[in-house]
Amino acid sequence: MSDIQREAMEYDVVIVGAGPAGLSAAIRVKQLSPETTVCVLEKGSEVGAHILSGAVVDPIALNELIPDWKEKGAPLTTEVNEDRFFLLGPAGALRLPNFLMPPLMSNHGNYAVSLGNVCRWLATQAETLGVEIYPGFAASEILYREDGSVRGVVAGVMGIAKDGTHKPDYQPGMELTGKYVLIAEGVRGSLAKEIIAKYNLSEGREPQKFGLGMKELWEVKPENHKQGQVTHTMGWPLGTKTGGGSFMYHLEDNLVSIGFVVHLNYTNPNLYPYMEFQRFKHHPLIAHVLEGGRRVAYGARAITEGGFQSVPKLPFPGGALIGCSAGFVNVPRIKGSHNAMKTGMMAAEAAVAAIQAGRSGDTLEEYQTAYENSWVYQDLKKVKNVKPMWSKLGLAGGAALGALDMWLNTLFGFGFGTWKHGKADWATLKPAAESKPINYPKPDGILSFDRLTNVAFSATSHEEDEPAHLKLKDASIPIGTNLPMWDEPAQRYCPAGVYEVVKEDGKVPRFQINHQNCVHCKTCDIKDPSQNITWVVPQGGEGPNYPNM
Repeated sequence: MSDIQREAMEYDVVIVGAGPAGLSAAIRVKQLSPETTVCVLEKGSEVGAHILSGAVVDPIALNELIPDWKEKGAPLTTEVNEDRFFLLGPAGALRLPNFLMPPLMSNHGNYAVSLGNVCRWLATQAETLGVEIYPGFAASEILYREDGSVRGVVAGVMGIAKDGTHKPDYQPGMELTGKYVLIAEGVRGSLAKEIIAKYNLSEGREPQKFGLGMKELWEVKPENHKQGQVTHTMGWPLGTKTGGGSFMYHLEDNLVSIGFVVHLNYTNPNLYPYMEFQRFKHHPLIAHVLEGGRRVAYGARAITEGGFQSVPKLPFPGGALIGCSAGFVNVPRIKGSHNAMKTGMMAAEAAVAAIQAGRSGDTLEEYQTAYENSWVYQDLKKVKNVKPMWSKLGLAGGAALGALDMWLNTLFGFGFGTWKHGKADWATLKPAAESKPINYPKPDGILSFDRLTNVAFSATSHEEDEPAHLKLKDASIPIGTNLPMWDEPAQRYCPAGVYEVVKEDGKVPRFQINHQNCVHCKTCDIKDPSQNITWVVPQGGEGPNYPNM
């Protein structure tokens, strides 16, 4: 790659990713030091195109970043007015009394939003301050200084054909360098993955844990709409051993955001997360709301769930991890955007102070210290045992002990120690021969839909003639190892139908990758039991184009 000639642009701060963390960091830099130059690179076709979240937002970070956000027209208009928690059975639902929930579980004062639209608004605030934002620019390579520190990234490589040759529209990309580089790619970003490994940032931490979140946006009948109502469920259809749950948020304009999360440490390779989601919508509690409505959009993405125990070291030589690149989701609250924003702000403050002191390219230890003294740290610490307790004790025991642990941490500042997560998610599958088959009802096309039909509602687009951005380390493993051992679970864990085992009469089965379907959720990179699939960025602007998600 060294013989490629590229144009270069130099900034004080380069930020990869225009999500809540990246945009908050950019805004904070400019608030503190208007003369500091900042650019934000976004792989989506526009800011918000790849943003997918429930989402109920705690405005604590936004209150700090832009105190007059209401006057400036931030799209947080639906305040939560009703919190409901249910334990589901196949046909019934048991409502859990709100008074049993620790105060941190209350959504009073929070807002049901489209996080994509919040990011679009944050981008306008950043640009007003002079931040340069480049959508459609996928950062595909890290640039290093001679001393090993990060000096920038390569972004905007375009026009490479499937066979590796350069097409007429080939662009070698640009080098964007900075005194500091902030990585805000979101969950399991390809650059963050490289950086965490290179600098051993996860040394001494528990393995990062993940969930797969799938979401549909529905327009429902007015009589079924209750603006501001928030519902969370556990239990059916996942049962007592597989972690996960659902959310249903009533937004404005008769829109309902409905989603389903499956923890990716599940053990049965026959589990089909997408079909669990589709089956879930037929529960009477949910079907009643959706009947007569129409699905508007669909999407999926992984969620970082390791929390307190799994957060890696945040700064590295030349930059820092912010937001979900490091993993700050509060699992029981199903919230992370407030923590993502605050970590972006703290990294920005450390970078500005360093630049003003004449530093560049070193390790921003001040950011690590700020995090460990912040409310983000405390937010995660209070709930640190909920995920591992659920994983080890199942739904009933884990939820009960986890709730007690949260109460103890809330009231007294301590609980049942610090539980460990154990295995990485890719290592949890049992052999298919030892696992129970699961029969899923066929989607009815009214409340439930097949995968490929739903993918069309994500507006996903990739060029056919380009290298697949889903790389196999060894092309023989899917059929030679994964198929006989686990019935190749990629056929099921992918929520977009990217992976197929094609069986033709008289022929050896063939593993097919339909990269054009990919919604960039990263589940394959996380859950493949052979760790044989690596997700990298495709050309900039490709992938889903989420509206109001």
